[in-house]
Amino acid sequence: MKGLNKLGKVITKILEVFHWIGVVGMGIASIGIIIANNSVENFRSLVAENFVREDFAVYGFQISAPVVNGELNVAAFIVFCIGAAVLLAVMAMIFRNLHLIFKKSENSTPFQKDNVRMMREIGIFAIAIPVIGFIMSVITRLVCGVDFAEISVDMGGISMGIIVLCFSQFFAHGVKLENDVDGLL
Repeated sequence: MKGLNKLGKVITKILEVFHWIGVVGMGIASIGIIIANNSVENFRSLVAENFVREDFAVYGFQISAPVVNGELNVAAFIVFCIGAAVLLAVMAMIFRNLHLIFKKSENSTPFQKDNVRMMREIGIFAIAIPVIGFIMSVITRLVCGVDFAEISVDMGGISMGIIVLCFSQFFAHGVKLENDVDGLL
């Protein structure tokens, strides 16, 4: 169990850091295209040729064909960067909480109040991901038009969030039982 705990701590920390790097990258990309778009002629076509794929997708939020006739739709790109940054930040928080749960439980019982709180947060974050994707899809349609975003909701995140919230209730009951047993001894 110690090896699994150590492996879990390492993997969750690595994933957290990569997600935070993604958040920073999306911020740099959106700011960079705003600044460079106004100062460099043909920047949009340069980005369209070398960087932009047919569509972008992050955790269920997808923008289709931000490049039309070799020209990048800057508004669609910026909306995507903002949505992706928010989604990546929420995922980073999930991995942060998982790392802290592993860390707090390595020399003690997993039935602790802080672990229950962090599990609840993970469930809320998991439910928030498809909701954020839906909201960003609606914003994309309003800002860029109907050709850029398909409005859909990935029920997997909502289902996983509900499952984690249920497990957090079981852990809350475990905390109560453990406190009762400690009080008897």
